[in-house]
Amino acid sequence: MVRFRVAPEADGLPEGGDSPAHPPEALPRERLQRFGPGPLSEHELLALVIGSGSGSISARTLAEQVLGLSGGRLNDLAQMDPGRLVEIPGIGFAVASRIVAAIELGRRVGSARPGREDPITGPADVHDIFAPTLGHLAHEEFHILLLNSQNIPICQRQVTKGILDASLIHPREVFRDAIVLRAAALILVHNHPSGNPEPSAEDLKVTRQLCEAGDQIGIPVLDHIIVAGGSFSSLAGRGCLRGAGG
Repeated sequence: MVRFRVAPEADGLPEGGDSPAHPPEALPRERLQRFGPGPLSEHELLALVIGSGSGSISARTLAEQVLGLSGGRLNDLAQMDPGRLVEIPGIGFAVASRIVAAIELGRRVGSARPGREDPITGPADVHDIFAPTLGHLAHEEFHILLLNSQNIPICQRQVTKGILDASLIHPREVFRDAIVLRAAALILVHNHPSGNPEPSAEDLKVTRQLCEAGDQIGIPVLDHIIVAGGSFSSLAGRGCLRGAGG
């Protein structure tokens, strides 16, 4: 656990103390210094992100109002449009940007694999990489995961944002980085905000189109993973990569 050195004069402060020298915003900061971030509530962590509050409104009060918009559900807050945040008095664009940035950092930390040298062994590995980023989005995104000859990830790239449409996805955009980075293979990944991992007819059409392109240039598509919250679907596992469903 990360711990910070606490200045001697801070020791002995009553936990509920609220003096001009120690405004309400300082209390979560002091708890963080003493105990690390783990014991802090969502309200306290968000108050630290917000900062010093606005006028007579404390950061803790603003944090409660922000969480109130999402019913206290962090997943719903992560999907919220920043425009809704700035509707709260005291939450301007700068504070809303800090909140959005903090959420995005959390997503990226969650999607970073601790062992980048580990090969992809199956669809569950791909889901583990992308679920923190894509699993709770309110819109669809289409990504690719580039692999070397040992199936070790080279990098991931976002290709499109919005409903998956074969007419809008050109193989050139999908395979450009794969060619430049000399990838041996790639995996397609996109999300279903509905939470239903079943592939649509358009999903199958896009998959077949890109598999054919990959075969032609020698960079095979190994799978297409549909991320739907905590669940997923593997089109390779369903036998749907090539042909009319098999």
